[in-house]
Amino acid sequence: MKKGVVATLLVVLILALAFAAYWYWNKDKPSEHELTLYGNVDIRQVSLAFEQAGRIQRLNVQEGDKVQQGEVLAELNTDALKIQAQQAKAQLNVQKQAVIAQEVGTRPEQITQAKAQLTSAQAQLEKASKDFQRLQSLSNSTAGQAISKQELDFARTSQATAHATVKEQQANLELLEQGARAEDRAATKAQYDASQANLNLIEYQITQSILRAPVNAVVRARLQEVGDMTTTQKTVYTLALTDPKWVRVYANEQQLGLIKMGNQAQVIRDSQPNQPISGKIGYISSVAEFTPKTVQTEDIRTTLVYEVRVYVNDPDDQLKMGQPVTVKIAKAD
Repeated sequence: MKKGVVATLLVVLILALAFAAYWYWNKDKPSEHELTLYGNVDIRQVSLAFEQAGRIQRLNVQEGDKVQQGEVLAELNTDALKIQAQQAKAQLNVQKQAVIAQEVGTRPEQITQAKAQLTSAQAQLEKASKDFQRLQSLSNSTAGQAISKQELDFARTSQATAHATVKEQQANLELLEQGARAEDRAATKAQYDASQANLNLIEYQITQSILRAPVNAVVRARLQEVGDMTTTQKTVYTLALTDPKWVRVYANEQQLGLIKMGNQAQVIRDSQPNQPISGKIGYISSVAEFTPKTVQTEDIRTTLVYEVRVYVNDPDDQLKMGQPVTVKIAKAD
């Protein structure tokens, strides 16, 4: 009885060893149901710079930090812009009061004053006219002996001056009664709009002195420091997008027929071969190219290949840019 049990155990042990040996020698051989390709992880990057020149006042994140969309990354000094904004607000208030004054029109007190000034001018004209007529009659009756020519000329000039003053006061009264012309009101309104636009521009520049993350990402590089003078051409941060993330591989003509959009794939890292990351085919190039030098394949390097992108689901950010990986793609039926 014991011999039979021992024999059975030996048979089981031999079968287990045989299975283990088979798995070990065939684990790296390509499966009939999957295609093995080699490539590198690719990630989009964003270079961030301010929209205006200035001195950097604050930097809030470092390399490797994860940032969320809208998060403030850096700020410029805005003391000069704030002073300009105060000046623009004061100028805008002046223009606003001018517009209000034209819309309200002339005050009744001003019209009353203008009428009084016109009445006074008319009285002066009446007096000057009577004085001139009296002197002229006296000169005519005495053959110019009683009144000198200079006195008569002065009286005539006084009458003309009084007449001109009456016309001036009449025109002034009409302007006050009619109010500002449409052209003047339009010009004043245009000046107000220009002042408002100038204030809006300064306030916009103040908002643009804050650098925010445009998307969820990881800080890849911090290229400037607090106190640096920056411009619109100088990158402050470089961000690596966490989504989308893909692996770029290359397939030859024969392999291309086994790949279709949406095929499931497994991305395997050399450091964690037992923890594959799932993905699927999201792009297949329609143009052939020569195999890039960075891609290792078993075929000759001059063989024409097609770029294929395997988009992966990597919420833990395990894959890094440029990392070499092995991709196993489920073959299309």
